[in-house]
Amino acid sequence: MGIKNKATGLFAEFKAFAFKGNIVDMAIGVIIGGAFGKIVTSFVNDIVMPCVTAIIASASGTKDAAEGLKTLSYTTASGVEIPYGNFIGGVVDFIIVAIVVFIVMKKFLGFMQNMRKEAEKPAEPPAPPAPSKEEVLLTEIRDLLKNK
Repeated sequence: MGIKNKATGLFAEFKAFAFKGNIVDMAIGVIIGGAFGKIVTSFVNDIVMPCVTAIIASASGTKDAAEGLKTLSYTTASGVEIPYGNFIGGVVDFIIVAIVVFIVMKKFLGFMQNMRKEAEKPAEPPAPPAPSKEEVLLTEIRDLLKNK
């Protein structure tokens, strides 16, 4: 097999892979995930962090809690500043995303399992139709003939 055939085969495989429905679904998930990440980051930075900063500032006796958690830092004896507020913000951001993803996946997977169970249930066979008047009459005649 020549290089040209290998390249053509590789391109054909890639084309089949790229245009499957799964890849499109994954791309949509990545785009929605990015937008969701922005929402979570805004929630953490604008709502959660001011509360955490106020708690930390009141515990440490600092009066200026309004500047946010990002201003929290530790300065070493040699003058190196370590901004631990950024790290705390990242950890809180991660925890919130992990909790939300866990809850969504738990509910989504539960929903999918319920759907699968309902689809796997065998359909009950329909009840046999009621016998017609002719069949009832013929059954009575047969029973009468048996008794003679």
